[in-house]
Formats: sequence, structure tokens, C-alpha cells
Amino acid sequence: MKLSELKKEHSGVITCVNGDSRFVSRITSIGLTPGCKVTVVKNEKRRPLLVYSRDTMIALNRNECADIEVEEAV
Repeated sequence: MKLSELKKEHSGVITCVNGDSRFVSRITSIGLTPGCKVTVVKNEKRRPLLVYSRDTMIALNRNECADIEVEEAV
């Protein structure tokens, strides 16, 4: 599933980061790498997605979230 499909206060593990090399480099440099656990703090329509990962709050736009695949954590 895409990162933007996770609901508020749900967690997931990043399985894949797709996109061009510039995008992948930028996303991985802020700590969002495959195997990384993320928790959705805010997921409102037409607003940036706010996630918490590795002791950091990260805001991502909706287009970026479409290229980050996650598996919902149990």
C-alpha cells in the first residue's frame, strides 16, 4: 500500500521507495529507508502527510507519498 493510505495513528514499515535517483536519494537521506518504521501523525485530505520516524517528525506532500510503499505493522 502507499504511505498516504495509512490512517492516522497507524504504523507501517517501508518496503520500497520508487522514483528517480534524486527522489530516492532525498527520501533516504532524511531517514525513510526500506525496513524503517513510520507512524502517521496527521493524514488530512489535500494536506501534507505528517509522519513520525526515528525520533523525527517529517512532512511529505501527497505526490511523494505515492512513491513510498509500506506494509502495515501489526
